[in-house]
Formats: sequence, C-alpha cells, structure tokens
Amino acid sequence: MTAETPMRWPRPRPLIGDATSSAERASDPASWALSPATQAALREVIAGRRDVRRFRPDPVSDEIVAQVLAAGHAAPSVGHSQPWRFIVVADRALRATAAVMADRARLAQARQLDPDSARHLRSLQLDGIREAPVGIVVCCDRRARPTGVLGRATFPDTDLWSCACAIENIWLTARAHGLGLGWVTLFDPAELAALLHLPEDVVTLGWLCLGWPDERPPAPGLERHGWSSRLPLADVIVADRWPEAAAPAAPRDRSPAAPAAAMTAAPATASPAPPTTGAPTAATAIARVRTRDSEDRLLAAPGSLGLLGDTLLRAGSVPGFPAAAVGGRAGTLLIAAADHPVAGLGVSAFPRSTTRLVARALAAGQGQGAAMARAAGLRVRLVDCGIDGEEIQGWQDARPAGARGDLASADALERDAVAGLLAAGEQAGRELAAVGPVALGEVGIGNTTVAAALAAALLEATPDLVAGRGAGSDSTIVARKQGVLTQALARMGGRRPPPGRLARGDVEDLLAGIGGPEQAFLTGACLGAAAAGGLVILDGLLTSVSALVAVRHRPQVQDHLVAGHLSAEPAHQRVLDALGLEPLLDLRLRAGEGVGAVLALSLIGQAQQARQLIAQTE
Repeated sequence: MTAETPMRWPRPRPLIGDATSSAERASDPASWALSPATQAALREVIAGRRDVRRFRPDPVSDEIVAQVLAAGHAAPSVGHSQPWRFIVVADRALRATAAVMADRARLAQARQLDPDSARHLRSLQLDGIREAPVGIVVCCDRRARPTGVLGRATFPDTDLWSCACAIENIWLTARAHGLGLGWVTLFDPAELAALLHLPEDVVTLGWLCLGWPDERPPAPGLERHGWSSRLPLADVIVADRWPEAAAPAAPRDRSPAAPAAAMTAAPATASPAPPTTGAPTAATAIARVRTRDSEDRLLAAPGSLGLLGDTLLRAGSVPGFPAAAVGGRAGTLLIAAADHPVAGLGVSAFPRSTTRLVARALAAGQGQGAAMARAAGLRVRLVDCGIDGEEIQGWQDARPAGARGDLASADALERDAVAGLLAAGEQAGRELAAVGPVALGEVGIGNTTVAAALAAALLEATPDLVAGRGAGSDSTIVARKQGVLTQALARMGGRRPPPGRLARGDVEDLLAGIGGPEQAFLTGACLGAAAAGGLVILDGLLTSVSALVAVRHRPQVQDHLVAGHLSAEPAHQRVLDALGLEPLLDLRLRAGEGVGAVLALSLIGQAQQARQLIAQTE
C-alpha cells in the first residue's frame, strides 16, 4: 500500500438505529421491501376492510382489544405528538344514550338530503352501537397549541389527520383478526363530547363499533347498498397542477337544490350527561341477533319490508319477549285520561265535559280506541288520572290528590301527586308488558296544550313551533294556546329541565310544573314496560312526549319503543326526531285514544304472522 492510498477501516455497526450503510442502500434500493407474501397479505387486508353494521354478541377478549388499540397507537403522527386518546366504552346505559343520539342525528341528516338519498340513509341501520360488544371513541387531544407542535404551525389540522391514521390502523388490524368495525360519525360532536365529559379542546372523531361481524359483505357497505360506486383511480389522479380543463369532478352533493329546507329541521335535545352505571345486560343485543338469524333463513330479500321490517326486528329484539307475541292476541291498549284546568283558558274547541263523554263511551267499548282495539283482538285497560266528576265505572281510579293548576299561572300538579302517578304507571307497564305489547292512548280536552308545553321545554323550542290546532280548533285558539305556552315557560324559569339525563327529581319537577296527570302516568308506563322487557307502541304527541321524558330519564327505554304513527300536531315530528324514531304510519290522525298505536300494532302483528308462513331456506 502506497502512501497515496488511504487505508480502509471497518465501518462500525451501531447497536441501535439504522445499521445499513449508504453503499448497501445504493447497491439494492428495493432491499427494504417486505416479502412478497407479506405484500400480498397487506393487499388482502386493505381490500377486505369493510364498514360493518351487524355484530354478534360474543365477547372480544381483552388481549385482542389490546392488540387492536396498540396498532392504533403505532400510527404516524405529526411531530410525533400522538394526539389520539381511546375511550373504550362498555357501560350499556352509556351506549344506549349514544345510540339514541345517533338515531336522532341520522334522521336529521336525512332531512338535509335529496329524497332518494334520504330514503337510503333512513334504511341504513346504526345498531352497532348497541350490538357490538366493544365501543371505542377516538378523541383528538388538541390542547397543545399548533405553534408548539412540529408541523402543525402550517397545517393546524394535522393532529386530526394523525388520529384518522390511528383509526385506519385499528380498522385494518381488526379485519386481520376477523373482527368487524363500523365507524359512526352521525353525532352532534358537542353532544357526544358532553356525554363523555371531554374537556375543552379534546374532540371526538366518532364512535367505532368493534366485534365479531354478523355479516360478511363482499364489497364496502355503501357500494353494496347502491349509495355510490368507487371512482376509477385515474379519475382522482392529477399530474403536477390542477387542470383548468377536464378537472376532476367534485364529490356528489346530495343536499336538495334549496338548502334552506334543512333549516326546518327540529332542534336536537340538550346534550345528555352520562347515565348511571348498573346498565342492563347484553340481552337486547342477543335477542336482536337471534331475531335477525331467523330472518336470514326466510326466502325473502333482505330489507324487503323496509321500515316495517326494521320494526319487526325491533319487536323481536326486546329481551324475553317472544316474537310470536307481537302477532298474537295478548296485547293491551292502555288509555290514560284526565281533564285539564288549562282548558278553561280557551285553548280547545270542545268543553271539558267532552272528556267524560268519551270516557264513558270507551268504558262501553264503543269509543274509537276501544272499538279499534276490540277489532284487533287487544285487551283494553282504562285509567282515570283526573277526569272531572265522580268515578266512572270501568275505569281504574288513579286520580291524584292535591291542587291542579292551569300551567299559565300555577303548576299543573303537586310533586307528591306526580310521584304517585309515576309509580302507578310503572306498575301498570310492568304488569301489561309481561303478557304482550302495550299500545298507549290518551283522552283529555286541553291535553295537546299540556303536551306542547312539555315538548317546548324538552326541545328548547318556541311556542309557535309546537302549538298545533288540536281537534277542531281555529287560528284564534292556536294564538291563545301560544300565549298560554309562553306564560307557562316563563313561569317555569330556572325550573326548566336541565340538559342531559333527567334525574328522578327533575322528572317530577318538570311534570309537576307543566305536565298533566296522564302524562305522568304514561311516562311511568314506559319506564315500567321497558324494565319488564316489554314493547311499547306510541300513539300521538302526548304519548310520545311522555316517552321522551322516560328516555331522558333512562335512555335504554328507547330500545323498547315503536312510533306507531305521525299525527297532525306540528310538535309530534320534532318529538319523534328527539326520540330517534321513525313513525310506521302517516295518516294525519287526530283521534287520540290510541287509534294510531292500535293500527300500527295490528300491522306489526299481521306482518309477524305472515312471517310464520313465508318459505324458509336451508
């Protein structure tokens, strides 16, 4: 070796970090590639990723959940900020609250779409929140200022993008394990954040439903359901700069031509706070899957019965409630009746004595509701919650003691009276639900005003949005009704219902202030029937707003409700939206007495009986 030739020394190999040399990397630039088998497996996992909506109730082991979350935690993040936070939700009551929120948001979104897209969205089921054994809410912790995180000063939303990468890792890892995952973003973000007690600047990216899938979709769900098809790759690739001509088409905007139509949507209810622990078991999810298993054996196209089929699935999902009972003769029409002092303020077209007249006809089996129930083979239970005058034969006497007010100047009921009516309703709901479905009805001159007052308080709506004409009213009566509602809401003042879940005391105070005795009883009936594992068919505005009070108190009650029909009262649609329920019928009924609920239950029963006759596959 000459003096001009430098000596070559062995290259030290670092014990940590990259051990390769530039010479090695230059000699084979592709040497870092994973094996062909691994590449093929990766392509298979990516191609097999699906948005799963149907789940089995079988548990997922903690070990697998940990592996899935570890994959999310291994995602790339801007400035290595790791902004993701994973909230694993197992509390059934908490999930029931979230499910109601998602149902409401789905219906609200549907109103903002064109008619065809709206029908598609209403047909999509989001029951994974209830069914999947694991719920994961991915949050982005944005409390660090963008200027203090490498890469966020110029693109402040890269922390959200990082969390989206974590979701993709979770999704693909779940798929590799044979798990299904559904990403639900149909939430009001602030409402979901309030449910989870998130601090300011910690935001959610939606709810991940994780579990063993009860479907094996060959293509992504929205493609399979005809929502859209995947664009060709060439349609989304642009060379160098955005072209002036032949630019890529904008994503389809499915809102109607007149975007102002969306402004008529009903306001959402206040953000519910987390429910208490002591949640129900997974019996509802198990019953739902078993019902769906039996449907899959029918010689009928999936979804062929539309909303009616969804209703049959809900009926069969009630734990401990046999599907055959829906179509049998074991159901009951439960009618609660009362007179209302507010009728003296000129808010009704009929005198208060009409309540007693209709009640006597019902006891004789000749009122509309009783006649409909008899024709449908249902039993009828009549409960007098405050009809003026002496006791009426054939009616259970549940009339409360104490003063009654006209809403405008005084409370409707005393707190003790409300507590007694709630308890009586719960007992009746439990008893009747043990033997079959319960259709709710009501009778009472002036009760649409009382129901509208309660709806306005719960929905934070103004009187003009909830005051309807009632039966036979004119514009003068409607104006009086709006005036009474304005006075009643102003009188309540700070006693208006708090946002979120209503404690028992909140329920009693609300019903005492602006409720009616039959509303208190029917609220209790919804609570009792749900606790007994029963099915409740709602009628018009009053029964629905009573159910809304029950759901605000105990969110899992919503699993047990069916909206029988949509009445002509303007507040009814808003209340059903707040419940996250679609009405089975829309006949512009004003009858009350449970007529719409009985018709809906008859339709459900007929469809259930027909299902027993449909050919089955092997």
